[in-house]
Amino acid sequence: MLANLFLLHGCGNNYQKEARIIEGEALVKKYCTSCHISVSPQLLDKETWQKSVLPAMGKKLGISTWSGQYFPENLHAGISIVDWQKIVDYFLENSPEKLPVSKFVEPMVNSTHFTIIKPAHYDTSKVASTTMVKYNKRTNQIYTSDVLSQNLYLWDDKLDLKNRQTFDSPVVDISFNSGGEEDLITLIGAINPDDYPRGKVMKIKNDNLSAHFTLVTELPRPVKSLTADFNNDGLADIVVCGFGNNTGGLYLLQQSGKDTYEKIVISSRPGSIQAATGDYNKDGWQDIMCLFAQGDEGMWMYLNDRNGGFKSVNVMKFSPLFGSSSFQLVDFNKDGYDDILYTSGDNSDFSRILKPYHGVYIFMNDKKYKFKQTFFYPINGSTKAVAADLNNDGRLDLATIAFFSDTKNNPRESFMYLIQGKNNQFKPYSLAVEKLGKWLCMEVVDMDNDSLPDIILGNFSIRGFNQLGVNATWDTKLPFIVLKNQFKTE
Repeated sequence: MLANLFLLHGCGNNYQKEARIIEGEALVKKYCTSCHISVSPQLLDKETWQKSVLPAMGKKLGISTWSGQYFPENLHAGISIVDWQKIVDYFLENSPEKLPVSKFVEPMVNSTHFTIIKPAHYDTSKVASTTMVKYNKRTNQIYTSDVLSQNLYLWDDKLDLKNRQTFDSPVVDISFNSGGEEDLITLIGAINPDDYPRGKVMKIKNDNLSAHFTLVTELPRPVKSLTADFNNDGLADIVVCGFGNNTGGLYLLQQSGKDTYEKIVISSRPGSIQAATGDYNKDGWQDIMCLFAQGDEGMWMYLNDRNGGFKSVNVMKFSPLFGSSSFQLVDFNKDGYDDILYTSGDNSDFSRILKPYHGVYIFMNDKKYKFKQTFFYPINGSTKAVAADLNNDGRLDLATIAFFSDTKNNPRESFMYLIQGKNNQFKPYSLAVEKLGKWLCMEVVDMDNDSLPDIILGNFSIRGFNQLGVNATWDTKLPFIVLKNQFKTE
């Protein structure tokens, strides 16, 4: 009789526990999906949920934690402690102890495809903190910038330093004007997460960096600016990605006269990390494609309504754990419609662990801007991928960098290039460049007009060491390198 009572009691506890987990899943859909798509517990290990991500999630709902216990910050918390604990139980009961390891394919090291070129003279007194590398084909010059000095550097075609200029925050982007001498630069304002709008968009003369002037101020951590004529008045307007932090947005700076702009908010969504312009619905008016990270991750298309505004169309959504880091519009199958090359791997927030879903993706366009994933290559902490015909065989290859790579076990994944063979199969290669820097930025461009794209890599060595016990084993002073393409079609 006593044994039966214990059995019934145990069954009752299990039933109550199961009911709480089911309720927790429903509460996740109620509270969490207002900010981003629903997240599977399987995407993180139990410890990361418990110690990092769930406390951060609770904070947004007015719930704090102390010594593993949750409590409301005030009487106006967005959720009751009882309901919040059900959400916690749902994630912890359904998450794995450890995530599966990425199926990393060891790249073939080939020293004949590229020649490594370094600048002969650079400042060896400070750690490299390169935030941008850009090549100006009009002048055959390289621009780089850094965080520590907040300098913009101009290097000639021999990689000799030609000019430098100090700004009040790091330059993170340049948009070159092919028809004139004035180029567009973007100053982020603050590298670290910040909601104070200190970013700027400025113009500079390409050789005389001191000849610069401000176009727009008070932008929330802008990371990208590009020009297009959106109202067909013959004047170049500017699109700005304001990544921000908790606040941000996508902005149109509409030109009303010579260097006079009106700021129009296209979207107040934070996390706009990259944009592209083009006539996507083929109506003769410029549209915008934008990648958003920072929580509500995904790709949005903004179709020009021909009346000063845009129609927003969400074309893809990603988990907030993906860490969307870059995209490129590329017509892989040559059907006249842009496909999407996408990377996920920004890994500097609350879940700094290796994730098997980080890497390079290709999504094919069905000609109606519905996209289907057709390719995935796992790369831990993937930062950027660029499609280019590296070996001049008529097929697009991929150059990739990974700032948050598996430095301990797979250091070569920090830079790889995938050569496309027949039947859309890609073969991974690498160089011995993991000892030369920690690559945060990359430019792929044919610098010498030989029909073979060259690669510029920027070294950012002041942070990014997420793995315990990993110290810098690379050159922390070298600001950038050039990989001169020496490919011969195989």
